[in-house]
Amino acid sequence: MDCLILDGQPLTLAEIEAVSLAARPVAVAPAALNRVAASWKLVEEIVAKRQTVYGVNTGFGKLSDVSVPPESLAQLQTNLVRSHAGGVGLPLSEGEARAMLLLRANVLAKGFSGCRPALVELLLALLNAGVHPVIPEKGSVGASGDLAPLAHLALVLIGEGEAFYKGERMSGGEALRRAGLRPLVLAAKEGLALLNGTQAMTAVGGLAVARALRVAQIADLAGAISLDALKGTPAAFDPRIHLARPHPGQIAVAEHLMQLLTGSEIREAHREHDTRVQDAYCLRCMPQVHGAVRGVLEHVRGVLEIEAGSATDNPLVFPGNSLGTNLGEAVISGGNFHGAPLAYAFDYAALALTDLAGITERRIDRLLNPDINEGLPAFLSPNPGLSSGFMIAQIVAAALINECQVLSHPASTGSIPTDGGKEDHVSMGMTGALKLRQIVENAERVVAIELMCATQALEFRRPLKASPEIERAYDVVRAVVPRLEQDRVLAGDIAALAAAVRAGSFNRWCQ
Repeated sequence: MDCLILDGQPLTLAEIEAVSLAARPVAVAPAALNRVAASWKLVEEIVAKRQTVYGVNTGFGKLSDVSVPPESLAQLQTNLVRSHAGGVGLPLSEGEARAMLLLRANVLAKGFSGCRPALVELLLALLNAGVHPVIPEKGSVGASGDLAPLAHLALVLIGEGEAFYKGERMSGGEALRRAGLRPLVLAAKEGLALLNGTQAMTAVGGLAVARALRVAQIADLAGAISLDALKGTPAAFDPRIHLARPHPGQIAVAEHLMQLLTGSEIREAHREHDTRVQDAYCLRCMPQVHGAVRGVLEHVRGVLEIEAGSATDNPLVFPGNSLGTNLGEAVISGGNFHGAPLAYAFDYAALALTDLAGITERRIDRLLNPDINEGLPAFLSPNPGLSSGFMIAQIVAAALINECQVLSHPASTGSIPTDGGKEDHVSMGMTGALKLRQIVENAERVVAIELMCATQALEFRRPLKASPEIERAYDVVRAVVPRLEQDRVLAGDIAALAAAVRAGSFNRWCQ
C-alpha cells in the first residue's frame, strides 16, 4: 500500500482502518514538521523567559497554581505520564492501539501542541515497526481527554510501560530495543502534549463505527433473503414511496433491496396468488428503519473524521499567523480535550444499532415461528419435534439484543466531577466508545443468525431459486455454514458466520 502522509488533516474511517488493521505505512509531511518545530520554539522561549504557562512550568489540574522551577521541567512531564498511567481492564486490541498512535501523531502534526518533531516521528516509528503499547481499556472519563489510556501509550515512548511486539508482550523499553528504536526524554510540555486528547475514544469508537456501517448494509442483504424466503413482496420498496419521503438513507436502502431481490423465481411463483396486501413491519419498513440507521452512522462518521484532524490538547500553542489569523503568537488554555461531541455521537449510534438488531430479530422470529412463517417447517427443522432446528438461534438473538438495550443507556449524561472539582463536567466518551464496540459485535452476531436462518429457509423453497444476488449470498453462507440436516451444536456456526461478517466476506453487498 502507498504511504499515508500525515499533515494534521481529517482522516477518513477507511484511512484509519487501513493503518490500524492492514498495516498501511505512515509518514509525516515536511511542512507539518516545520509547524511542529515552530510551536516548540515558542515553548522554548517561554521557558527561557520564565513566563508562567499552564502545563509548561506549572502543576496540572487542581495543582495548576503550583510553579515548577526550570531544572525540574523534564521531571514534571515524566511524572505526569507515570502518575496518570492508572488504567485497568483488558488491553485495547492491536488495531485500537495502532489507531491511537496514528491519531495522536496526526494531532501533534497540526503544530499546536508545543512538542518537538522527534515526538511525532517516534509515534510513527512505533506504528511502522509494529510496537503496540499495552493500553488498558478502562479508566478514562473523557476530559481532560483520555488521560489514562494516553498515559499508557506515552510510557512506551520513554522506554517504560509494556508493549506487544511480534506477538509477544514485554516491557516498553525491550520492545523499543528489539525494534531498533530509542526512547525519548520528555521536554517541557511534551507529557501534556501526549496525554491531553480524545484519541482513545476516537480510536475505539471509530473502528466500531466502521464495522457498524458495514453491518448495517449486510442487514439489508439478510432482510432481503428473509423476505424472499417468507414469500414477501418488494412492493413497499417502490421508489415512488421513498421519493415522497426523501431521506437519503431510506432511498438508498430501498434501492439496495430492489437490486437484491430482482429476478427471484420464488417471487414470480407466488405473485399471482398472493392475497397479502402488506407484509409485517420488520419486512415492509426495512428502508425506513435501516435507512435511519444509516443516517445516524453517517452523522457519527462525520463527527469522527473531523475529530481525527482536530487539535485536542491543552494549552494550545499558536505561533504567529497560525490558522490564517493575524492574532500573533500565543499559548491559550481551553477545552478542546472535552469529548462531548464524540460521547453524544457514540450514544446516538448505540441507540440506532440496538434498534437495527431488534428489527433483525423480528425477522428471525418470523422465519422460525410456525404460526407466521408462510408454511415453512417449525424452527426450520427438517424433522420438527424430534429436532429443534434453529429454536435456540432466536433465543440467542433475544439475549444479545437485551444486552444491547442495557448498553444503549447513554454514558454522556453520567458526568461525575473529578480532579478536586477542577474537572467538574466530563464526557464519559470512552465509556460510550467501549459499549458501542460491544453493541456492534452483538449486532454482527444477530445479523449472522438471520443470514443462517434465512438461508436455511431458502432450502424449503427449492427447486425455486431466489434472485441471482441472493443466490450468490447463499453460496457465501454455505461456504461457512452447511445446511441443517439434523440437530447439531450451533455455537460454532454462529461464531463462524459472525466472523465472516467482520472479515468482509459479505462486503460485495455493501454499497
